[in-house]
Amino acid sequence: MNYSAPWWLPGGNLQTIWAALRAQRFLGPKPVFRRERWASPDNDFVDVDFLEHAGTADAPLLVVFHGLEGSSASHYAEALADVARLRGWDCAVPHFRGCSGEMNHAPRAYHSGDFEEIDWILRRFKAQHRGPVLAVGVSLGGNALMRWAGEMGAAAGAVVSAVAAVCSPLDLAAGGWAIGRGFNRQVYTRMFLRTMVPKALQKLEQHPGLFSRDALLAARDLYTFDNVFTAPVHGFKNTEDYWSRASAKPHLHKVGVPALALNAHNDPFIPAWSLPQAGEVSASVTLWQPQQGGHVGFPSAPFPGHVRAMPEAVANFFATHL
Repeated sequence: MNYSAPWWLPGGNLQTIWAALRAQRFLGPKPVFRRERWASPDNDFVDVDFLEHAGTADAPLLVVFHGLEGSSASHYAEALADVARLRGWDCAVPHFRGCSGEMNHAPRAYHSGDFEEIDWILRRFKAQHRGPVLAVGVSLGGNALMRWAGEMGAAAGAVVSAVAAVCSPLDLAAGGWAIGRGFNRQVYTRMFLRTMVPKALQKLEQHPGLFSRDALLAARDLYTFDNVFTAPVHGFKNTEDYWSRASAKPHLHKVGVPALALNAHNDPFIPAWSLPQAGEVSASVTLWQPQQGGHVGFPSAPFPGHVRAMPEAVANFFATHL
């Protein structure tokens, strides 16, 4: 697997931002999704978008777990869906709670180590789909997916044929440190908080007393947001406890299903020094760590470029395990 960034897009920030805003996502028509609402085990709901595509009954199903504040409309989700369509695969994007356009009912939302949510979602896909199930998680979704794969060990093979994590902060403390500094803090952190804070306030309206409104409104970084909302609402003592227990990196040595961990060395969200090394993962895990790519970027081709290099690489990895 090889990747080289276009000469006209130097650096991780440009490769990240251009891919999200300007690069071509699909070769054919824009992916069309059909939505299903699934009742969750705790009497809440999760919205799942299925690609409108006439695949064969036993075609592989590509399940895409999106990143922080993502959805089926995210550039990487549309690109992955288009690659699945061209290969004759089915594709589905389950939305983490609160990310489908409608707020969920329970106090909980979603978090980076939500492997229990991943488990029931994947098991439901396996129960209702005849063909093999393949799962890719992007950024936050990839950490949660790999956290699940580590928790399951060899038993994951009864549910999925292979998994992949793309640009995932497998060491959450390192990622939190990186996104809370300098340019990242001024641009990316502000972008995330612009939607995360209003959603949390909606949660507070649903469940008065869930957390301190004043403390949340004072949050200027993800560390503080997680300390006020994410950690306590999801059963963690504080941000440090959450980032430690939710990180997938310490569990990668237990992964027992074919897995790809793709991280660019110039990802502005994830320090290269924090990436897993060969001695820290099981024999089932393939590490691909190109020098370029940014965060969920990997733009390719002449101007204005496209974002198909990553989806094609992930699909090629999966194809070898079908």
